[in-house]
Amino acid sequence: MMNWEQLLSLKRQGDTNKRLRKEQDETRLGFEVDYDRIIFSSAFRSLQDKTQVIPLSKTSFVHTRLTHSLEVSVVGRSLGRVVGKKILEKHPHLSTTHGYQFNDFGAIVAAAALSHDIGNPPFGHSGEKAIGEYFATGNGKKYKESLTLKQYQDLIDFEGNANGFKILTESRQGIEGGLRLSYATLGAFMKYPKESLPKKPTPHIAHKKFGYFQNESAFFNEVAEEVGLLSIKIGNEITYCRHPLTFLVEAADDICYTIIDFEDGINLGLIQEEYALEYLIKLVRDTINTSKYNSLTTTADRLSYLRALAINTLIQEAARTFVRYEEEILSGNFDTALIDKSKYQAQIDDIIKISVDKIYQSSEVVEKEIAGYEILATLLDRYCTATDHYNNGQPSNYDKLILKAEGNNFDYKNDDLYTRLISISNYVASLTDGNALLKFQKIKGLQI
Repeated sequence: MMNWEQLLSLKRQGDTNKRLRKEQDETRLGFEVDYDRIIFSSAFRSLQDKTQVIPLSKTSFVHTRLTHSLEVSVVGRSLGRVVGKKILEKHPHLSTTHGYQFNDFGAIVAAAALSHDIGNPPFGHSGEKAIGEYFATGNGKKYKESLTLKQYQDLIDFEGNANGFKILTESRQGIEGGLRLSYATLGAFMKYPKESLPKKPTPHIAHKKFGYFQNESAFFNEVAEEVGLLSIKIGNEITYCRHPLTFLVEAADDICYTIIDFEDGINLGLIQEEYALEYLIKLVRDTINTSKYNSLTTTADRLSYLRALAINTLIQEAARTFVRYEEEILSGNFDTALIDKSKYQAQIDDIIKISVDKIYQSSEVVEKEIAGYEILATLLDRYCTATDHYNNGQPSNYDKLILKAEGNNFDYKNDDLYTRLISISNYVASLTDGNALLKFQKIKGLQI
């Protein structure tokens, strides 16, 4: 069984001495430093031009990845604090002996939640698919025979979570260990603690996707072992159980996209207002103050009230579920998302079903995702082709111009093919919607 003292490790990459919680400066707590480092990073700032629901939308009230991430971190902090209070009541030695406080749980979950989308490519989830399909069925398929099975799987199933771990931890010139976050925060971030293969080896939610690329495997294992994640052998492969606080990060994300994407759909006029308000009222029927609700005169105010109430309702429900199943979570036997155990599951499913139908499959989303496929496939093809020719010693003048324009943005000089391809994919994924479009237009000669 996992233990909380180990799970709450303050260690950072490169540390030689143990960091003890009771010796921490309360005005600059290590877990709060994690939050600061993420929010000041360029990768996090780029999320302001990556739209949450409608790719490339310039509509001011639609959430970007950045505003979504901030909201998830706020919900995550509340979830962590509520759960932390209960955990310390149940395990008082964590506080009396080691100095942990309930706010520590909130700080860890908030930092991991803040960074949960930091590795996502432009154009939403279609961006991940566009990168993967370039290598699976596009011109990138030619690399298959030159890579190991796991290396090729990393590319054809390009995963934003694995890319996020790379961004948070990758050493660059003059920057050892990336952002050097605490291992507790990295552990909570690691939503899918496994490699790209075997793919979905069990129905466990931690095996739904994968959490790290081949080049990051050594450090991923180091973090997992430091925080004491339980290892599971599947065939000849080692996977890990989730860090317990990952369930809270996931719940915060689930709560926000369920309620706030729905709200965006209403604001965009994709979902009929009165119809939508009825669904939210069903979700909060146990806690709604009917007289207060009826006193609100505008749809915007009624929507705002219901959204806040719905989020708080789901926070309390997720926290209760976590505490109820704490032992199963610590032993690695809890295998679903917290929200899947919610008594509001039917109402949540109804809301998500409407969002899928009216928002995610709306013509605006579909048309922009089609554009995203073309843009990302073109950029990948130009960069991979130029890199191949450079490494074959036969770059054309056009290849040289492409590589000169990009400078050190990706590692085209590396002797290892996989490293080059992951570096290119990582760079393309780091682009904002606007930057990707601009680079595409320049390559196509549409803008000078």
